[in-house]
Amino acid sequence: MEKTFAMISLGCAKNLVNSEQMLYLLSEAGYVLVPEPEGADFAVVNTCGFIDAAKSEAIDAILEMAALKKAGRLGGLIVTGCLSERYQDSILAELPEIDAVLGVGSFGDIVKAADAVMAGNKLACFADNSAPVEEIPRVVSTGPAWAYLRIAEGCNNFCAFCAIPYIRGRYRSRPMEAVLEEARDLAAHGVKELIVIAQDITRYGVDLCGKRCLAQLCRELAKIEGVEWIRLHYLYPDQFDDELIDEIARNDKVVKYLDIPIQHINDGILRRMNRKGTGDEIRALFRTLRERIPGLVLRTSLIAGLPGEGEAEFEELCDFLKEARIERVGVFPFSPEEGTPAAAMEHVDEETAQRRAELLMELQAPIMDAFLEGFVGKTLTVLYLYRDEESGLCVGRSYADSPDIDGLVFFEGSCAEGDMVPVRITAAEDGLLYGEEV
Repeated sequence: MEKTFAMISLGCAKNLVNSEQMLYLLSEAGYVLVPEPEGADFAVVNTCGFIDAAKSEAIDAILEMAALKKAGRLGGLIVTGCLSERYQDSILAELPEIDAVLGVGSFGDIVKAADAVMAGNKLACFADNSAPVEEIPRVVSTGPAWAYLRIAEGCNNFCAFCAIPYIRGRYRSRPMEAVLEEARDLAAHGVKELIVIAQDITRYGVDLCGKRCLAQLCRELAKIEGVEWIRLHYLYPDQFDDELIDEIARNDKVVKYLDIPIQHINDGILRRMNRKGTGDEIRALFRTLRERIPGLVLRTSLIAGLPGEGEAEFEELCDFLKEARIERVGVFPFSPEEGTPAAAMEHVDEETAQRRAELLMELQAPIMDAFLEGFVGKTLTVLYLYRDEESGLCVGRSYADSPDIDGLVFFEGSCAEGDMVPVRITAAEDGLLYGEEV
């Protein structure tokens, strides 16, 4: 008799890679993925536990599965990921509906957990969250023409507002040959865009080789036949060097789109948050990158309402946003995360932080609109993704668009999945581009 399961993957791209690894392991063990949890033998909820909103989403998903289970419409419930890791001492007591729980060092135990649940047993596995990264194959759930390529796990930065080092452990790079082998396999299966991810990709290799190796990795990835785009997420501003900047500038396969989270620009706040470097050094880096990398699109993330942010500090952040004219910006209100140093620091109330975040996005809106309007009349290479049923138009992404966080390009044309299509842009509207295949 067929053994079925459903998978709910929450949170970031790194967590999605872990979900894809669990899909592979379960499939190899004879378990069959079904699209809906209702009627399945068990459901796996791979959680995020980074900020309050993510924790609430994860708990809601767990409770929804628990309700199905109680109603007899779902067999068992397995919870994995960051929420499990963060609350490993209490999660089973607080949520007794859960049958098995795995921490971030135990994704490889998913079959063991599934077997236990199928046998009516409980299981909890929490291995070392700073152990070397497990090399587990995966079932790619994105694409078909693009996929994430995780090159490291964990983080050593210990920003005062962030719980990730406590949840995901110390920084561990994957061996370069393991990364390249995976990239070759992805390319052989039709993946044209590799999105290189880690909590901090700029430190890649330091723990293995004693030096930063991201530039070398980009050179090697570019040699792989079939790879057309290499997109870099997330680069820390204090870790750039001339070798990396030169590699990004001259490597035609590295898309000229860099995601560099800075969080703030005020020196006092940066110091308090244990961020490396100063506001002037960030400004200088952005100027250097624009001078040396023609056509560069910058993305950053900002946090409004951080401890120490008064009206003057907030005004400095607003002025920076207006001056730097960063093309892509994500803004979040400060979320005091328990167990982090920032949570114990004095800060503005939630309503003020939210209002400031909204004001920053209002400042950013015309900058983004002007950026997109600058593409009208130009021809962009677009990675075709699917056809929109309502409009009948082809839908894809340009080099300026990262999946799930940026916009899309809608265009008239005739394409197959994964085609790289030249599209003449005819209009920009509501964060989207429109055009026609050339």
